[in-house]
Amino acid sequence: MHSTPRILIVDDNETNRDILMARLGPQGYELTQAADGEEALAAAKEQLPDLILLDIMMPKIDGIEVCKRIKADTTMPFTPIILCTAKADSKTVVAGLEAGADEYLTKPIDQMALVARVKSVLRLKQLHDQVTDMNKNLEQRVTDQLGEIERMSGLKRFLAPQIAELVMSAGGEKLLESHRKDVTIVFCDLRGFTSFAETAEPEEVMTVLREYHDGLAGIINDHEGTLERFAGDGLMVLFNDPMPCANPCERGVKMAVQMRERVVELAAKWKKLGHDLGFGVGIAHGYATLGRVSSEGRFDYTAIGRVVNLAARLCGEAKSGQILIDGKVHMAVETLAETASVGELELKGFTRPIATFDVRAIRS
Repeated sequence: MHSTPRILIVDDNETNRDILMARLGPQGYELTQAADGEEALAAAKEQLPDLILLDIMMPKIDGIEVCKRIKADTTMPFTPIILCTAKADSKTVVAGLEAGADEYLTKPIDQMALVARVKSVLRLKQLHDQVTDMNKNLEQRVTDQLGEIERMSGLKRFLAPQIAELVMSAGGEKLLESHRKDVTIVFCDLRGFTSFAETAEPEEVMTVLREYHDGLAGIINDHEGTLERFAGDGLMVLFNDPMPCANPCERGVKMAVQMRERVVELAAKWKKLGHDLGFGVGIAHGYATLGRVSSEGRFDYTAIGRVVNLAARLCGEAKSGQILIDGKVHMAVETLAETASVGELELKGFTRPIATFDVRAIRS
């Protein structure tokens, strides 16, 4: 609704128009005129009035037809119409109301009735516009919230919930842009899973994976690790990105020890079902290139670099129950964990042997 209500007066009789103009002018409305039905339709589209005072008996297009066309025009906002008729018979009034008119006045028009009806219908217009605006705002809020839910769901696939919420905050997505960072990478998978998957029933494989994923997901979140991927029995977790954290090597080792304890419990259950599965972990620390990669509407957060390959190779070398770490991680956790040297390992893709250590336990 306009700040000053806009009223369109339609009548083929100039005297009648002047009378209505004179009576409504003192009320402070913005008043315009049309001399017939065709002018009324054109003026309504151009001016978008808040109210139309519409004579019924007019040449070319009568008021009832004008009313029908305006009410049927979906491109126009809700526009109340008061019919002004010299005919007081109920048939004419009913025809006008069925055409979409909101009120009617009988000529000669009484001054007090005119002002009262106009105020009443303009209140209706104002309330209608308020409800329309509220609905639009609600629709936008729902759209925004659905978008945020979708984005949050995507983030929570690889971030701890508390980290996902930080990334979702204002400006948080910048954390996912490509960058270099020193990170701790943890790779782990099940030992004997390939042969198990080849011989077991698909339902058994899915049950084991579901228990395995459920068992480790909470531990990852508790340590605020970023889950880069969960592919079958293998998973990769990184620390110190996208959100920085204190002591990423210690967090990674503590998480791995808890994972090992959890899988030991699960493996005992699986053993009773005839499934012989173990668990191995590799952890390395160093610089990597990190960021979000996306395609066809989905995105993942990944790390690329030597440290990623090293953690994967250490995981591949780990025997069931072993947590193998490189020298950088070992230096960071010497006072935290009981470790044993396994010597220098020749790893694929690395020209020099890698000093490697096995994490036995977390010190009391």
